[in-house]
Amino acid sequence: MRSRLTAAGVLAAAAWALPYGLGGYTIHVVNIALIYALLAVGMGLAMGISGQINLAQVAFFGVGAYAVAIFTTQYGHGFWVSAALAVLTTVVVGMFVGIPALRMQSHYLGIVTLGLALGFINWVTNAHLTGGADGISGIPVPTLPGVDLSSEYLYYYLEVVVFGLALLFGLFVVHTSLGRRLRAMRDDALAAGAMGAEIPLLRMTAFLLASLYGGLAGVLYSGLIRYVAPETFSIGNMFILLAMVVIGGRRSLVGCVVGAIGLTLVREWLSDFSTYAQLGYGVVVVLMVVFAPTGLAGVPARVRDQFERRRGSRSSRAELRPFTPYDAVERPSSQPVLLSVEGVTKQFRGLRALDAVSLAVRQGEIRGVVGPNGSGKTTLFNVISGFYRASAGSVGFAGVDTTTSRPYTLSLAGLARTFQNLRLFGQLTVRENILVALDRTRTRAIWQYAIWQPGVLARERRLRGRADDILERFGLADFAEAAPASLAYGIQRRIEIARAMASRPRLLLLDEPAAGLNGEEVQQLIRIVRSIRDSGTTVVLIEHNMGLVMSLCEKVTVLSSGKVIAEGTPQEVVSTPEVVEAYLGDSDLGEIGLDTSPPNEQTGRAKEVSS
Repeated sequence: MRSRLTAAGVLAAAAWALPYGLGGYTIHVVNIALIYALLAVGMGLAMGISGQINLAQVAFFGVGAYAVAIFTTQYGHGFWVSAALAVLTTVVVGMFVGIPALRMQSHYLGIVTLGLALGFINWVTNAHLTGGADGISGIPVPTLPGVDLSSEYLYYYLEVVVFGLALLFGLFVVHTSLGRRLRAMRDDALAAGAMGAEIPLLRMTAFLLASLYGGLAGVLYSGLIRYVAPETFSIGNMFILLAMVVIGGRRSLVGCVVGAIGLTLVREWLSDFSTYAQLGYGVVVVLMVVFAPTGLAGVPARVRDQFERRRGSRSSRAELRPFTPYDAVERPSSQPVLLSVEGVTKQFRGLRALDAVSLAVRQGEIRGVVGPNGSGKTTLFNVISGFYRASAGSVGFAGVDTTTSRPYTLSLAGLARTFQNLRLFGQLTVRENILVALDRTRTRAIWQYAIWQPGVLARERRLRGRADDILERFGLADFAEAAPASLAYGIQRRIEIARAMASRPRLLLLDEPAAGLNGEEVQQLIRIVRSIRDSGTTVVLIEHNMGLVMSLCEKVTVLSSGKVIAEGTPQEVVSTPEVVEAYLGDSDLGEIGLDTSPPNEQTGRAKEVSS
């Protein structure tokens, strides 16, 4: 930390002293580079941090610049009043541009945002309000007491202050709860929603941040050049900006800054060879995407990973520690129904994955859901947790109809789940995975980032303390800073359960938690699940390890071809002819580990397994 502060201090001193060694034209180029760096930070927040393909950043830039020009020259407002109105206008436009992100993603979103940028360019080229192809001139010089901002040397200091504050704010966002949720959404929007992240609002937030930085860049540009014209905001410049972000490293704001400043200077150096330079930019972008997808900012990490791989990584020396059980709570003899599924049908065109499925899970219960492959088990979980909407029937959780509820709404209400195929956030550390689920803050609280940063920092400290407690409880403390993908599969399974429990759920859905685990890990899983139930959390699990299900679950629901064919205690279920037929036909139940012994012996063996 101290070394980072020292480096930041040295860079700040160098930036402050820079104009003293530069000529008039060079300082102009540096001023333009800072404006592009501001644009790149906004684009990096949307594309690299949030995963939203935004090809309208140059349009945000243009809206900010043109708004200042129109408010000052045609409405007679002062520069700073016009600047505030321009930023507000750009944010409103950004929210409008972000609407398509609620319905589409990937390259479709890129095409839509590019189309909106083209529409803006066409409008400013032909509209009378914007001066058409001639643009708008005569923008007044910004005024500050005792400072002549008509001097590009002094204007540089205004830009440096604004850029420095904007970069610090961006880094503050990235490394606190909002940025963590944005990065989780980028890595896996479905899993982020299941952890309580309000995905629609987060997507709009990404475009709000991008437009904010675009508006600021437009304000600074109009004050520097004091003339705006359509060619400045062309699609060619949009792709130059995209190249800056890709080359620098879209997932690092500092990388975006390096790419923007570096490419601006190179572009100026190659101004006499513009045709060849454009081709060169394209070639470099392609090479970076293929050979260094994380850009220049990712090179140090890749070198470090190679070095650690040769020496032996930290995670290989780390140790998975024993799970520390939760404190048990007293269970009343009569428990209310926590989860009710009534006549749920799910139709996928010609396939009926669920057919009038009904079940009721009482609070404090461990319920097993079993059945052959393709019987609809995971589809049932997806309907319960809001990923699918039932074609017919209803779902109730904690006495509330949640049939049409979204995943993040259910998570905030106290429902958590794991996935059949691991869905950890690959670009976040283990600790950050836990922090995403721990944070129950609603997205509407982002106003604190603008006016009450101390409150954000205080909440961040509390969350990190609680995350460390969870890591200790689940024996994961040694892996806190590791990337999940670098760890053994069994450890990743435990991380997913720890992440689900971080939200303090009332109901936990476990989708094949024992898949891929060895015998010892299965025994550890049994101890963990029992402790979770004893702490007051109801558990429903899907599992193919029938020995685990029969020893752990108090009640079992059996699905086959989307229908419930049996329900009851393990002993009752295994003696049902439909269950025998669904699994083995006329074969012996012992071949799949179904325990047909009397309940008292079964319970005794379960205690042995969990001891």
